Amino acid sequence: MPKIFTTLDKIRPAYDMTYQIVMLLCKLLLIADILITSYAVLGRYCQQLANDYPDILSWLAVVKDPAWTEQIVLTCMSYMAVLSAALAIRTGAHIRMTAFDTILPKTVVKVSNIIADIGVMALAVIMLVVGWEYASTLGSKGFYESIPWLSRFWMYFPVPLAGIAMIVFELEALYEHIKAFFIKEEEATA
Repeated sequence: MPKIFTTLDKIRPAYDMTYQIVMLLCKLLLIADILITSYAVLGRYCQQLANDYPDILSWLAVVKDPAWTEQIVLTCMSYMAVLSAALAIRTGAHIRMTAFDTILPKTVVKVSNIIADIGVMALAVIMLVVGWEYASTLGSKGFYESIPWLSRFWMYFPVPLAGIAMIVFELEALYEHIKAFFIKEEEATA
């Protein structure tokens, strides 16, 4: 194995840590989504029960469905959607065409993987640049309707954040695909 690959393989813990951080963020967002949605549903149900049976269950009117729940849930979902797409790059779980991979020569498949990596990298850079532009201009000018103190910046921020994560994971994928040209399959599995 060429020495450059041995040296570059030492960066792998940074990719692993980035993956773990993004995965943890997605898990926390999912938990928040579930808790907030459950609270909203409970609030609506309790409010309805208190309205239907005011003599017996009037005390349930205390549990309300705040207006902010829907916007926060949607914002959390947008973070999870784009960040999980970045995670899929690292695990190779993203949508890709592999029907011809067994028929085509291995070199052609390796080259097509690199071309696909470059395309995804270009998308990630666009997400970072244009997403940041939207978040910092359009997003910073508005506020959530139900949470007037919270900037809409946070609604647009998942796009550049995912762009950064995609760039990191795509750099690793690109490295692995380039490395495949120089490392025999037997060495890679050993």
